[in-house]
Amino acid sequence: MASIFDTKIEYLKGIGGPRAELLNKELGIFTYGDLLEHYPFRYEDRTRFYKISELTDTLPAAQLLGKIKSVELVGGKGKSRLVATFSDGVASMELVWFQGVSYFHKILQIGANYIVYGKPSLFGGIFSIQHPEIELYKSDRPLPKYFQPIYHLTDKLRKKFIESKTFTQWFRTLLPLVQEHIHETLPEFLLKKYKLVSKKEAYYYLHLPRSPLEQLHANRRLKFEELFYNQIKLISLSLVRKNEYPGQVFNKTTLLTKFYQDHLPFDLTGAQKRVIREIFGDLKSGRQMNRLVQGDVGSGKTIVAFICMLMAIDGGAQACMMAPTEILAQQHFSNLKKFADALELEIRLLTGSSTKKEREEIHQGLITGQIHILVGTHAVLEDVVQFQNLGLCVIDEQHRFGVAQRAKLWEKNKKLYPHMLVMTATPIPRTLAMTLYGDLDISEIDELPPGRKPIKTVHRFESSRLAVWGFMKEELAKGRQIYVVFPLIEESEKLDLKNLFDGYENIRAAFPEFAVSIVHGKMKPKDKEYEMQRFKKGETQIMVATTVIEVGVDVPNASVMVIESAHRFGLSQLHQLRGRVGRGAEQSYCILMTDYKLSADTRKRMETMVESENGFYISKVDLELRGPGDLSGTQQSGLVDLKLANLAKDEEILKIAREEAFTILQMDPSLSMPEHKAIQMHLSRIRNKSLSWSKIS
Repeated sequence: MASIFDTKIEYLKGIGGPRAELLNKELGIFTYGDLLEHYPFRYEDRTRFYKISELTDTLPAAQLLGKIKSVELVGGKGKSRLVATFSDGVASMELVWFQGVSYFHKILQIGANYIVYGKPSLFGGIFSIQHPEIELYKSDRPLPKYFQPIYHLTDKLRKKFIESKTFTQWFRTLLPLVQEHIHETLPEFLLKKYKLVSKKEAYYYLHLPRSPLEQLHANRRLKFEELFYNQIKLISLSLVRKNEYPGQVFNKTTLLTKFYQDHLPFDLTGAQKRVIREIFGDLKSGRQMNRLVQGDVGSGKTIVAFICMLMAIDGGAQACMMAPTEILAQQHFSNLKKFADALELEIRLLTGSSTKKEREEIHQGLITGQIHILVGTHAVLEDVVQFQNLGLCVIDEQHRFGVAQRAKLWEKNKKLYPHMLVMTATPIPRTLAMTLYGDLDISEIDELPPGRKPIKTVHRFESSRLAVWGFMKEELAKGRQIYVVFPLIEESEKLDLKNLFDGYENIRAAFPEFAVSIVHGKMKPKDKEYEMQRFKKGETQIMVATTVIEVGVDVPNASVMVIESAHRFGLSQLHQLRGRVGRGAEQSYCILMTDYKLSADTRKRMETMVESENGFYISKVDLELRGPGDLSGTQQSGLVDLKLANLAKDEEILKIAREEAFTILQMDPSLSMPEHKAIQMHLSRIRNKSLSWSKIS
């Protein structure tokens, strides 16, 4: 049934057809409901009026009251600007317009009182405000003092004189119109427990605040609601899966004990042992496991995955491991094969490069159960790949795979869905993990193996190029190997490839006595593999590459990572690239090369890399700088559909919202109790937005 919130915005007084069309296109606002949820992102204090003598050019903005003394058109045709002299009775300043010149020339009244608002700038000893907000003031009414919400706008809207103030006028009309239709969406007991304002009050306080305290109350209430419903959806999916999807029971540890006693070449870290215990708990529970294991590059996730595979094999099942690239799949296969051979287990590799004969053997071996472990790329997903009894799927670098691809793996066992172990070397801040993967159980390997030397990271400008090359020569003379990485981004691909090839030629010229490899994503897989192997065998000493090596080749002898144009990489990508070195016993180095001109955010990224090697800390800074959208790297963006809540700053609210959602769903999974009626009703209204894929993993 249509509600008042479905009313098209052209019917709101002050909007009309042309403006509605503009709002549709520019901001995706079509209905009263959309307008109500177009939230301000900050507020301006319009309670204070400045004197011109109090202005400084460090002020972000100032509000003044005064008279227009004169108006003058300056400059020739096509380049004219409008300059008005504005006085508060004691001092004068200028108001300047470069756009809308003829409009303001027409409407400005000399001698009239105006309220002016904008950013003051000092030029030639005179203050001016460019493109000020300006409003005629009639002295028979009190001076307006209020807090102005600031909304996201576009240039097209501004050109049609739609400003934040325009939105405020619309909200003054809209809110009284819809207030009796605004239903409470949170249970009474939660409102009381956390002293939250009602939904109706929250909308008034957000869009028409009378004080900073009202703003605060509105934000707190609406952020809690957003995060609470986000968690209700995720936790209910998780509970449904745990209750509805049984899993194979793997509780034997014979193979595991043999491996520990006879073949494990090093001691596991405390973190690895903890994570293995958590996974073992899932595998013997009788419920299908969906667990995310996150840990830094080099924290030992692969050996944890192998140990879990042994539990599945001990239980009479098969295991498979899927990686996003052939290089990474090949590396996992090589690392695991020596352990599998020692235990007399059959392990095979399936990639796009596998021959027809190899494929036929693999398909046969999987169906008969002769193959215990399959390592592969997307090739594993093909319908022809069928198992006798697939018990455990390990997905490496999970952000490279969409949910649909994981669903295909899930269906490789029709009797009992396989257990899912998802691994990532891109640590995700806990807040983001709770919202992106709230339906997954999460384990963290937050400890590196002993004996690893920290990687020394430095930031160098282009002027230090010769010094950097000198340092590279010293390392090469010690017999070490070096990566030099260039950005390759689709939008500027041609230019980036040119830079890569230029860089390759420069390095060959600067290091004539050393062999240089080049690898980039445009090469054929077999050519890429050939170059990677040459580097791995030590036939080439320098590898010039794009980010294809971000996940991939493991060369313990490579001790230097030079990242060119480091300012063009995100923090998590820089951290991943750095993790390619520091794999041997020698001291390793990462050199970040950039231009001089850097934004504040970029400077912060470089400083963070130099200061810290902790992936969890780095990912937290990344979240603060970039927001969740860029970080998630998944095709599950619907889960982080947050308009007000900020995952970098609202961790405390998220924790409380998650705890409350969990308690409610454990007590009343169907939300049928009278006190949960508001939740059930709100969920039925938003159900069409829910994710059909989320139950998969």
